[in-house]
Amino acid sequence: QVHLVESGGGLVQPGGSLRLSCAASGSVFSGAAMYWYRQAPGKQRELVALITTGGITNYDDSVKGRFTISRDNAKNMVSLQMNSLKPEDTAVYYCRLFSARGDYWGQGTQVTVSS
Repeated sequence: QVHLVESGGGLVQPGGSLRLSCAASGSVFSGAAMYWYRQAPGKQRELVALITTGGITNYDDSVKGRFTISRDNAKNMVSLQMNSLKPEDTAVYYCRLFSARGDYWGQGTQVTVSS
């Protein structure tokens, strides 16, 4: 069984930065693609960023140039560095691990961008 635990959310002013982290238990991390999603109130969950096992990254257009996804296979951790935050970035952020052994989600961490 794989467990994902997100951390690093909080309240930040527009233009500020936050760094989200997702720690994974289990032994499948290095062979798994990792994703960050977000869900704002009243909206569908949307993909924000992904990183493959080989380190290839992709981003939603709304966060390109502001967010950076990275992974540390030695620590079984994926991070999302978020800069130049905007009020529209307010959402619950979820990490997802997808591998041949299964599809797992964390419980989410709240990010609120407000003055």
